[in-house]
Amino acid sequence: MDKMYAYDLILKKRRGFEMTTGEINFLVDGYTRGDIPDYQMAAWLMAVFFQGLTLRETVDLTMAMAYSGTRLDLSTVPGVKVDKHSTGGVGDKTTLVLAPLLAACGVPVAKMSGRGLGHTGGTIDKLASIPGFKADLDIETFRRQVQEIGLAVTGAGPELAPADKKIYALRDATATVDSIPLIASSVMAKKIAGGADALVLDVKVGNGAFVKEVDAALSLARMMVNIGNSTGLKTVALITDMNQPLGSTVGNAVEVEEAINTLRGGGPEDLVNLCLALGSEMMLLAGRAKDRPGARALLEDALASGAALSKFAAWVRAQGGDETVARDPSRLPRATRQVTVTAHAGGYVCKIAAEKIGRAAMLLGAGRQVKDAPVDPAAGIVLKKKVGEAVRKNEPLAVLQTNRDYFADAENLVREAFALGPTPPEPRPLIHYLVNAEGAFAYEEVEG
Repeated sequence: MDKMYAYDLILKKRRGFEMTTGEINFLVDGYTRGDIPDYQMAAWLMAVFFQGLTLRETVDLTMAMAYSGTRLDLSTVPGVKVDKHSTGGVGDKTTLVLAPLLAACGVPVAKMSGRGLGHTGGTIDKLASIPGFKADLDIETFRRQVQEIGLAVTGAGPELAPADKKIYALRDATATVDSIPLIASSVMAKKIAGGADALVLDVKVGNGAFVKEVDAALSLARMMVNIGNSTGLKTVALITDMNQPLGSTVGNAVEVEEAINTLRGGGPEDLVNLCLALGSEMMLLAGRAKDRPGARALLEDALASGAALSKFAAWVRAQGGDETVARDPSRLPRATRQVTVTAHAGGYVCKIAAEKIGRAAMLLGAGRQVKDAPVDPAAGIVLKKKVGEAVRKNEPLAVLQTNRDYFADAENLVREAFALGPTPPEPRPLIHYLVNAEGAFAYEEVEG
């Protein structure tokens, strides 16, 4: 076999030729070991950014990254292990509801999540706002907890898909993040390494999402679903709306409190409906229901009976946290300052720019602008109005919660985020499409 050189592979991809499996493995393995320098890998990533990858190349890149470290073995855990991944949005606390809800229905949830970079904290940051909660479990403790209570969520350790971590850091520094095959391979490498049997993807689209247009979201979803199913990971995706924050809270502790209220049967309509929709797909993949109405009924029963809330308390207790937050959310961290943003005029809320709300939450301390910066678990925003609701002049639109002395920039962003008009806007669907191995379908056509 001829010796390979990174230079030749950069040139090959720059010219738009398809690479072999061996060539992609050579690049990923060499870069992970340190044999290929940053500047050469960056050049190859830029070539991919402009020339793209075929599905086969994308699968090869995914598998090379997935097997660059430890692949979690969950075969000793009975049942079909179903994971859920969101591409990220503002106020997206669905994992906090879905994980105990699915576990209460007998579907084991073994999930590795991340910390946030940008608007607000990630799932691990949210969980870390619960006093005493241990968000980083070793693999054996993680596996044992799933066996014992059917549920564990932990930060992804350095042994999981290390090639992806190294490549993503380089993409972040070289303006090559927003490439559909690179995004798809990054997400799916971590999910394949995580050891689940099936995966439901929540692909966000809108002004508060990474992907702004539905067509781009569909392309990303199709590619991730194809990667998953071609590698033996049963995968479906929902394209969901992120043109306003999900639910009524944005932050960390405030989102945990809203998740608890949802598990107690009092959550906001959009959050409840999205969790039931995602949960139904997870139930179907796990074989716990024959159809969506049946799956939804089982999930609704787990909420109404209190079984999901009890599972949440057991989950918090198992990971060292204060389980009493399940019945008394006031034990979560509280901010010292509350600032109310009011309406400048009466009318209807026509738009809430989710991205601006997210940026405001970050300025209050709920997110991080640079990697590894601390987040304030108490900081966040509580929305008092959502799109379509009537509002009177000087009525509260949102409440800012912070421990910082300066918050004028955040206050201005929240004020700018709300657009008011004389008539209510046309309602937008919460879920646009279902994407599975057979294709993409308007969600309203498959919902029943």
